[in-house]
Amino acid sequence: MATNSTPEPAVYRILGIDPGTVVLGFAVVEVRPRSRRVIELGVLKLAQLKDHARRLELIHRRLTQVIQEHSPTVMSIEAPFFGKNPQSMLKLGRAQGVCMAAAIGQGLEVTEYAPRKIKQSITGNGNASKEQVAAMLENEFDLDSSRYLADATDALGAAMCHYYQNRSAVPGGKRFSGWEGFLKANADRIK
Repeated sequence: MATNSTPEPAVYRILGIDPGTVVLGFAVVEVRPRSRRVIELGVLKLAQLKDHARRLELIHRRLTQVIQEHSPTVMSIEAPFFGKNPQSMLKLGRAQGVCMAAAIGQGLEVTEYAPRKIKQSITGNGNASKEQVAAMLENEFDLDSSRYLADATDALGAAMCHYYQNRSAVPGGKRFSGWEGFLKANADRIK
């Protein structure tokens, strides 16, 4: 019986996180040399839990489960933006820290991206709306974004931002010297 000795193409998985203590978005994207696909996209709803420490515990447990199930290589997490309410910022920072601890505890590299950087990577405009980001991702992955909360598509945006910023580190990834090369290699993404 003959066996196929052709090696499997390299696979790289990115876990994207939109941190939150009421709703946390997560996405796992699999990147291969010639394709990208969403493995899991969802949210963790935490509003029913009144105890903040309990919410953090659930975040850690669920993310550890996602990491163990899908074996991502890296976590890409949206950095908190500065708000007017210090108490909300403190809670968001704690959620982000727990997400990072879950990833580091499972051996993942962790990278943070500012919301503006994520929007710019996905749409080309750092001031894009959440709806514009979702529309671009919907087109790229043939998703129905109306089926997901914005937190889930924001997490997918964080994952794809990491991919776009680090293509040369991704197996089979490419770097482009300018827009012309990028457009030529990604004609299928242009409408």
